[in-house]
Amino acid sequence: MYRLLLATFAFLGLFACAEPVPQGDGAHVLVLGDSMFATNRLTGAGVGDVIEQALARPVTDRSVTGARYFHRLPISGAAGLRLTSQYQPGNWDVIVLNGGGNDLLFGCGCGRCDGVLDRLITPDGRSGAIPAFVKSLRQTGAFVVYAGYMRNPGIFTPVRACGPAGNELDRRLALLDRLDDGMVFVPMADLVPFGDSSFHGPDGIHPTVKGSREIALRIVQAVQQAKTGQ
Repeated sequence: MYRLLLATFAFLGLFACAEPVPQGDGAHVLVLGDSMFATNRLTGAGVGDVIEQALARPVTDRSVTGARYFHRLPISGAAGLRLTSQYQPGNWDVIVLNGGGNDLLFGCGCGRCDGVLDRLITPDGRSGAIPAFVKSLRQTGAFVVYAGYMRNPGIFTPVRACGPAGNELDRRLALLDRLDDGMVFVPMADLVPFGDSSFHGPDGIHPTVKGSREIALRIVQAVQQAKTGQ
């Protein structure tokens, strides 16, 4: 049932990824990723919407629910379920990115994930799909913000077993952060207070409007600090 629901959300998300890339100088912030960003967008309360309001700058959000780095199907992959395909050239000053969670969930069931983790990003943070994609985005001249995932506050969730793999992914992303001054990793592991269910929707996975807002505000803070050199 969970897989069926995710497939349905992903199908709907493909249409959202069709958001056109503005021409000229109208847009400067691009959002790429999975359901952590795409959730609540249809009501104007997604992560990208809050970033746009807080920075007072146009944001193009091309994130898609269910997106992952290792997606084999060509048509849906090209439409955004392959995370790297969400990118389109534009006048991007800042690119906000997340991803990897669906690869861990569906690639190894958040169990024995060393192989999937290494394909995503090696233990030293230097190689893998994520560093390669970040490098390609940095070569456009954009500043890259890579957001980690929220953790569940101790209640039941279908992804509760993903905690250890998520922690290791965070550790490796923090190493990647240190390799490039034009990229920053923004962890979300400590965002949700223990026992506070208000950040997650009924499924215990996706953010509520409050959750999306708090994720966005932490990203905004990182962008502002980077721009002021603090």
